[in-house]
Amino acid sequence: MFSSTSLISAVLLALSVAAGPVVLIREPSLTLPIVRRFNLTGTTIADADRARAVHLKDNGKKLKSDSQHYRRQSSFNVTNTAVTYTADVGVGSPATTYSLLIDTGSSNTWVGADKAYVQTSTSENTGKSVSVTYGSGSFSGTEYNDTVTLSSDLVITGQGVGVASTSSGFEGVDGILGLGPVDLTEGTVSGGGTVPTVTDNLLSQGTITEEVVGVYYAPTTVESTTNGELTFGGVDTSKTTSNMSYVAITSTSPASAYWGVDQSITYGSSGTEVLSSTAGIVDTGTTLVLLATDAYNTYVSLTGATLDNSVGLLSISSSDYENLQSLFFNIGNQTYELTANAQTWPRSLNTAIGGSSNAIYLIVSDLGSDSGEGLDFINGYTFLERFYSVYDTTNSRVGFATTEHTTDTSN
Repeated sequence: MFSSTSLISAVLLALSVAAGPVVLIREPSLTLPIVRRFNLTGTTIADADRARAVHLKDNGKKLKSDSQHYRRQSSFNVTNTAVTYTADVGVGSPATTYSLLIDTGSSNTWVGADKAYVQTSTSENTGKSVSVTYGSGSFSGTEYNDTVTLSSDLVITGQGVGVASTSSGFEGVDGILGLGPVDLTEGTVSGGGTVPTVTDNLLSQGTITEEVVGVYYAPTTVESTTNGELTFGGVDTSKTTSNMSYVAITSTSPASAYWGVDQSITYGSSGTEVLSSTAGIVDTGTTLVLLATDAYNTYVSLTGATLDNSVGLLSISSSDYENLQSLFFNIGNQTYELTANAQTWPRSLNTAIGGSSNAIYLIVSDLGSDSGEGLDFINGYTFLERFYSVYDTTNSRVGFATTEHTTDTSN
């Protein structure tokens, strides 16, 4: 949650992550750098996000009906390419490096979309077929077990890896690093059952002692920069400026199938309600903040925004921007402020999405359905660039903290 003509290319490519130096933090965790970059043609970000949202909602409903002391932590950098975050991941021994989208909205890890899979002595063909759909993109192929290297401190043996024989919507990247709940892999591989995720295996193989992933993104005004980090096994507290606050995963379906939380949203110092308390998800694979149509319409009315069909985003005048007030996301007992500046797409990147260089675009968009369906918002990476987020499988919870970039001014 990328062919040049597919909607998913814009969405997932808002999450591109490029590998960088590894930092071993003895206090807890293993960290990996990530990169953000652009790969957007043939569609708008908003259309891509909505296509993804439809799939996430439908898939979550299907999953529901089908089933119903000393820590070690390591981090690596991720690269921001403005419409995607990606990480460089090694597969095999010797490892071939693949650029994989970071996706908390899906859980299969797979390669072969752009760069072909290279078999080595560690490659084991399971003989099973694998197929996954992502809104308007998809892949199908064969499931292998292989060694996966996230960094020198994060090496997984016998990881289930999909090898694409066909794929659509993923030009410019090699596949996906799936960081969603393991139940999302149910039914994706022939023979049934689930496929343990990379975090499942890092835990079972003793590399980490808690199944936790910390995600650090930061706003940028350039098209490609390594300004993010994934941390496995804990939280990189050097990136936070407040204590972590956690909430249990929502019990409301279909959001409960993902990293779902309950949330309400208000606007301005008067506390005008935009979205009443309801369930939605936190998703690195979505670019924008998507709100149920009724809440979106309220936001439009409050901001004076109009839809710019050329880019699919809301646009406001300079005078409206001067009057733009903060959005307050109320999650658990904490409130997270998305400032006026944080609600705007960086103007230096307007032309990268096909927009006017002088326009002021907003990052809040229409989910495409009214509230009350059990997945009424998606907090995408434009929200996550302002807050450190934690995805805690061990304790079935999601956490947030402020960072030095929470109140950044990028325009």
